[in-house]
Amino acid sequence: MNVILLERVGKLGGLGDEVNVRPGFARNFLIPQGKAVRASKANREMFEARRLELERVANARLEEAQKRAAGLAGTTVTIVAKAGDEGKLYGSVGTQEIADAISAKGTPVERSEVRMPEGVIRATGEYAIDIQLHSDVTVEVQVSVVAE
Repeated sequence: MNVILLERVGKLGGLGDEVNVRPGFARNFLIPQGKAVRASKANREMFEARRLELERVANARLEEAQKRAAGLAGTTVTIVAKAGDEGKLYGSVGTQEIADAISAKGTPVERSEVRMPEGVIRATGEYAIDIQLHSDVTVEVQVSVVAE
């Protein structure tokens, strides 16, 4: 299914690109979230009429993400969790705990912005966690997990 992207989508394309995606991805994710519209003559004309407005909104989101990234740069958070004698946690530290700890420092971070490619944290120690604020803006935050 061909769609016209209304904003930049990571690993897919930028604003105004016409891309071919699977129908389920378009119907269930891109179109309902307002990230794309079906590629038709009427939608192409509508997009060209709204292009400046969409570019202005995209630039505003990028600037906001860059400001938040500047506030998060060099941030270190400490999370206290119950752990055994050898440093293994009884539970785990996931994206929600990290987002809450960073938000408590003053810069709000959503759970969906926390990137943990190796999965949840299950042991005490220092970890470098990526916070993806925008498809083009990623900042690294140090997370220290200590035993209670």
